[in-house]
Amino acid sequence: MNKSVLMASLTLSLLSGSALAMEHVVLDGKHLTQEQAWAIADGAKVKIASQAKTQLVKANSLLMEAARLGKPVYGLTVGVGLNKDHKLFDANGKLSDEVLEASRNFNYSTFRAHSAGVGDAAPIRLTRLALAVRLNTMLAGQTGVQPVVAELYEAYLNKGLTPVIPAHGTVGEADILLSSHVGLAMVGEWEVFYKGQRVSSKDAMADAGITPLVPMGKDALSILSNNSFSVAYAMQGYREAKQLLSISPTLFGLSLEGLNGNVAPFLPQTNDIRPFPYIKASTSDILKQLDGSYLWQLNDERPLQDPLSYRTTAYTLASAEQALAELNYVVNIQINHSDDNPAVIVGASNEYAKFPQVAKYIVEGQGGVFPTTNFEPLPVALAVQNLSVALTHVSHNSVMRTIHLSDDHFTKLPRFLSAPGNNGHAFGAIQKAFVDMHVRNKQLATPVSFDGISIAGGIEDTFTNLKLAADNLIQIVDNTRVIYGLELLHSSQAIDLRKLATPDLHLGKATEAMYKAYREKVSFVAQDRPFTPDIQTSTEFIANY
Repeated sequence: MNKSVLMASLTLSLLSGSALAMEHVVLDGKHLTQEQAWAIADGAKVKIASQAKTQLVKANSLLMEAARLGKPVYGLTVGVGLNKDHKLFDANGKLSDEVLEASRNFNYSTFRAHSAGVGDAAPIRLTRLALAVRLNTMLAGQTGVQPVVAELYEAYLNKGLTPVIPAHGTVGEADILLSSHVGLAMVGEWEVFYKGQRVSSKDAMADAGITPLVPMGKDALSILSNNSFSVAYAMQGYREAKQLLSISPTLFGLSLEGLNGNVAPFLPQTNDIRPFPYIKASTSDILKQLDGSYLWQLNDERPLQDPLSYRTTAYTLASAEQALAELNYVVNIQINHSDDNPAVIVGASNEYAKFPQVAKYIVEGQGGVFPTTNFEPLPVALAVQNLSVALTHVSHNSVMRTIHLSDDHFTKLPRFLSAPGNNGHAFGAIQKAFVDMHVRNKQLATPVSFDGISIAGGIEDTFTNLKLAADNLIQIVDNTRVIYGLELLHSSQAIDLRKLATPDLHLGKATEAMYKAYREKVSFVAQDRPFTPDIQTSTEFIANY
C-alpha cells in the first residue's frame, strides 16, 4: 500500500473518532457553517434535510418538463463548450426511450472526456470537504439532478468512499476536469480511497452496498461544473490564516518586549483619531497582551520612535484581519448557494418574461431553466489573493523586526543576541532563512486571477485560477509560520539577555505565557549550535499554539 495513502487513511480514522460520535450534520443547502464542513472532512456523517429532498425532486421534474417542452437546456437538450449549439436529441413533445438513452450516453461521455486532472491525488480530508460543499450547494435546489445523485454524495461521505481527484488542472471557472472524477467514480469507472486502500470505485461501492449511478439529464454537468474543489483549498487557507493571525498580537507583544519598544503607537489616544476598520481591535489586542509588562514603566534606553516594522504592525494585522473577514464572508456565501449553470429555478419569477428571449427559459406555472454565470468564483479568488497580499505585509514586518532584534543599535543588547561567553556567530547567519521565506511570499502574493489563455473554441476566455490562488495562500501561511518561529527564537533570546541584567523583568501576562511555553520546546542559545532543529520546532510551535 502507498505509504501516503495509509497515513492519510489512518489520520482520517483518528480524526473521525470524535467527529463520528457527534450527531449527523444535517445539510439543507442554506445553513452549512465552515466548522460543520470541517467536521465532515474529519469524518462526521451527513444527513440530507427532508425539505431539501423535496426541492431536489421538484427541480428535477422541472428540468425534465423543460426538456419535454423543447426548451433549450445547456447540457441537456444542447451540448456544451464548442458544441453548445449542437442538438443532442429532439425533445419535441416526448422524451422517448431513445432520447433518454442518448442523454445517458452523453452523461457517461461527459464524465470520461472531462476527467483530465494532473498530479498526485488531493488529500482525503480536502476531498471530503469538497464533497460536503458540493452536496450542500446541490441541496440549494437549483441543479435539477436526479435525487439519487445527492444520495450518492451522502453515501460516499457516510461510508468512507473518497474519489481520487488529481490536485491540478483547473483554471478557476468551475473545476470541471477535477470534479468530473467524482462522477466517474460514482458510475464505477474510477478509483476511490476506501478502508485504507486505493481501489476500484466499482468494487468499493459493491462492498459498501452502494448502487452505481446511471446518469442522465443534467447529472454529469452538475457533478463536474462547480467550484467545490478549489473552494475547499480556499477554506484551508482561510482556516490556517485565521490561526496564524490569532497568535500574532501575542507574538508581536513579545517581540516588542525583546526590543524594549514603545507602546505609544498602540494607544487609543493616537488611534481613535483615524478609525480605519479593525485598527481599534488590533491595537487593543496588542495592549492586552502587554498587561503587566515592563514596557509600561519608564526606561532611559527606550527610544521615542521604534522602526516602522514595529510601529505599523497594528495596521498590518488590522488589514490582514479585514482581508480574513472578507474571505470568510464570501466563502460562506459560496458554500450555501448554487454555482450551477444552467440554474433550475423552481418558482422563478416572470420578470422580463414578456420578451421572447426570456420567455423561452420559462416553464409556465413551475419556474424556469436559465443559463447563468454563477460558476464564476471571482469574489472568492479576489478575497484569497487580498489575504495573501495582506499576509505578505505581515511577513515583511516580522522579517524586519527580527533583523532589528539582532541589531545592538536598536536593542542595546549584544550584537546578534550573543550570550555571554559566546564568541561565535550567534544569530548572524540565520537571517538568510527567514529572508528566503519572505521572498517566496512576495512571489506567491502576486495576483494570478487574470493569467490564462482563451480555450474551448474561444468560449472560455476568462479565468480566476482560484485553486492556484488558494495554493499560494496556504504556502504563504506555511512560510510565515517559519518566519514567526524565527522571530520568536530571537525575541525569547532577547528577553533572556534582558533578564540576565534585570532578573525581575516583568513580561505581559499573555506574552509571558507564550515565552514560557516556547522555552519548554526551545532552550536559550548559550553557544552556537545547529539551528535547523530549532527552526522546525519553532515552526511547529507557531502552528499549534
